[in-house]
Amino acid sequence: MIFTPGNCYGIIGANGAGKSTFLKMLYGEVENRTGSVSFGQGERLSVLKQDHFEFDECVVLDTIMMGHSQLWSIMKEKEILYSKTDFTDKDGIRASELEERFNELNGWNAESDAASLLSGLGIKEEQHYKLLKELTGKEKVKVLLAQALFGKPDNLLLDEPTNDLDLETVNWLENYLSEFENTVLVVSHDRHFLDSICTQIVDIDFGRVQQFSGNYSFWYESSQLALRQQLTQNKKAEEKKKELLEFIARFRANVKKSKQTTSRKKMIEKLNIEEIRASTRKYPGIIFTPGREPGNNIVSVKGLTKSVEGKILFKDLNFTINKFDKVAFLSRDSRAMTVLFEILKGHEKPDHGTFEWGQTIIKAYLPLDNEKFFVNDINLIDWLGKYSDDTSELYLRGFLGKMLFSGEDIYKKVNVLSGGEKVRCMIARMMIRNANVMLLDTPTNHLDLESIQAFNNTLIKFKGNILMSSHDHEFIQTVCNRVIEIGPKGMIDKQTQYDDYISDENLMEKRNKLY
Repeated sequence: MIFTPGNCYGIIGANGAGKSTFLKMLYGEVENRTGSVSFGQGERLSVLKQDHFEFDECVVLDTIMMGHSQLWSIMKEKEILYSKTDFTDKDGIRASELEERFNELNGWNAESDAASLLSGLGIKEEQHYKLLKELTGKEKVKVLLAQALFGKPDNLLLDEPTNDLDLETVNWLENYLSEFENTVLVVSHDRHFLDSICTQIVDIDFGRVQQFSGNYSFWYESSQLALRQQLTQNKKAEEKKKELLEFIARFRANVKKSKQTTSRKKMIEKLNIEEIRASTRKYPGIIFTPGREPGNNIVSVKGLTKSVEGKILFKDLNFTINKFDKVAFLSRDSRAMTVLFEILKGHEKPDHGTFEWGQTIIKAYLPLDNEKFFVNDINLIDWLGKYSDDTSELYLRGFLGKMLFSGEDIYKKVNVLSGGEKVRCMIARMMIRNANVMLLDTPTNHLDLESIQAFNNTLIKFKGNILMSSHDHEFIQTVCNRVIEIGPKGMIDKQTQYDDYISDENLMEKRNKLY
């Protein structure tokens, strides 16, 4: 398998398939049993660091420049040489060599380039000269990302780069990588991100690694089409080929209409029918069936205000959720949405204000933190039975089976489940509720792409109301028809789609005034 400059490769696969291990083999952290990995002569490799404490004692701007180890060592050696009181002729010759290489590496612009990356990622100038340990966890993530990007490496390896990034920063990164001219390999569960930057998909499935042209949506939709064709025995080969060619033509047309980034232009040139294969992936069967139709009054909020540790999260919120509303809640402080949902669920009290749910409403809640649900040493069947009127094993097994827990899996203890397994259990719990209103706080956390896709598909069709916050652009864009942004200085409420909301230049000043 060869990875070439100018392409961005999205590495996909179910949780545990070996995506991160594959990246680690490429940069040498994990030894491969067979085969070899080689880079072009003189090529530089940069990897997004996962240790958020490694550079705690370093100045933020220096941490960025350390991403180019050769340039950084030259800078340090120069400092030592020029600080010598007994500067010799030999030192002069060495300094001259260093200056020449420093110039070749564009060293004179290193500090301004590092500062530009930090500013693009939302790290303000006054923070550039602080120690990294003085920054918040989310700010550290941005600094480590800037470090990986610094100096435009020949080969860039990114493992979940959008984790802990706000939507605006993810958008900046999409634009940056879409125009990146070297080789990028990225593991991500963010479909919009993969669609925006990828020209190729690398699929790791059942120990096999396969490469396909196109972005994630092309891989997913084409593999589903091929699977449907595989199940349809009566179609002739020519009919199937025509259907696939028409699919490629439609996909190309849609991509051309969208924002024309360099990566998308490259991608549509390479799409071909030969690479389309049926997927072997298993997708959860997520089905939400409201027990009753919601009435016209869903929830009414009046004057809601809340502070945490002396900081106002939101102030004087007034809104009414109407029938058919699917609302995306936004804020630059993610705690604001979590606290709002906890208040609406009755788990927290507001500082001021009131809210009232309609008489016909049955709620299902997916909280951001689900740890308290999984502390007991009981198995999955007994755990789910706590939330169901029908506690028969046959009934409960049906819900767990839809969430891909089969056979002996249902007797697994809940306190040893992985993050993704816990979320799938919480979704099973929500399905049993037959709710007509969903409260979803960052619903894609810990889920693999298959679960995210299945969850997304069912929410699009859901007949009730949805109130959600999410870092997943595609989730919000495809599900929600209304946006409410909340901040310490007020709120904005728009009946619109997410893409239209964030691209509305007239709204930008209003949005900034919320904070």
